[in-house]
Amino acid sequence: MKVFYDSDFKLDALKEKTIAVIGYGSQGRAQSLNMKDSGLNVVVGLRKNGASWNNAKADGHNVMTIEEAAEKADIIHILIPDELQAEVYESQIKPYLKEGKTLSFSHGFNIHYGFIVPPKGVNVVLVAPKSPGKMVRRTYEEGFGVPGLICIEIDATNNAFDIVSAMAKGIGLSRAGVIQTTFKEETETDLFGEQAVLCGGVTELIKAGFETLVEAGYAPEMAYFETCHELKLIVDLIYQKGFKNMWNDVSNTAEYGGLTRRSRIVTADSKAAMKEILKEIQDGRFTKEFLLEKQVSYAHLKSMRRLEGDLQIEEVGAKLRKMCGLEKEE
Repeated sequence: MKVFYDSDFKLDALKEKTIAVIGYGSQGRAQSLNMKDSGLNVVVGLRKNGASWNNAKADGHNVMTIEEAAEKADIIHILIPDELQAEVYESQIKPYLKEGKTLSFSHGFNIHYGFIVPPKGVNVVLVAPKSPGKMVRRTYEEGFGVPGLICIEIDATNNAFDIVSAMAKGIGLSRAGVIQTTFKEETETDLFGEQAVLCGGVTELIKAGFETLVEAGYAPEMAYFETCHELKLIVDLIYQKGFKNMWNDVSNTAEYGGLTRRSRIVTADSKAAMKEILKEIQDGRFTKEFLLEKQVSYAHLKSMRRLEGDLQIEEVGAKLRKMCGLEKEE
């Protein structure tokens, strides 16, 4: 798999183009500011006079309604939540999608599962930083960047690669490295990573470890430090050095204990569950479930949020994070 860098990409394809960033959350703010600071012509499309409207104005953007931005732009980069994109697209973007324009995303969800079906003659591309928005902006300002992905679903103008690669360069991704993939691969691997490892798997593992120690009579504060607080130290080592060198940096006791016991925690049954989760993503079951959740105003999600907030580990963690200066007093 080839990795592209700054020297491989040029901004030329966007020099006479207008890019409309739709949405001004974490990614919208970071990507639009980075592209603007790279000399590209960026407008921001938002709901008029909302909180994001005022924030984007304060950051110096040319802010307009979504309809105005879609009509004005050559490239329409949609960065609002996945579950809102299809509705906004149909009513506020689609009427202004003329032949030769480019529809762009940072997650392939709506294109891959067919909730957005662009008209003929329109490019469909994806440029995705592999990092939260705050890091996308911070590393750019520091003169570097975060890695990213680019995808081309439809190349109607025969220069979609030039357009999406220029966007990646403008955002700062090619400073760190960019990989070209597909909408299918980006969407399915991203959802799987979130559910099975990064967000779902890790939090459940931390919670189970914390509860095991507390139920055995250990102080909740000690349990928190050992199962949650110190996790960042290990993840940072893996991020910087990989598994092998992480083991080199911990004690022999930790290395031997970890290597001999880990398969008793993440078992063959765990991997079988991961495979089932992946199937649900691939065949669309998860997507249908998530969109049904939206239709009932996220009732189940809101309930799970409340339960998560009531966990003992959350109460203990908030106290210890303040003690460590990681969280400010309210």
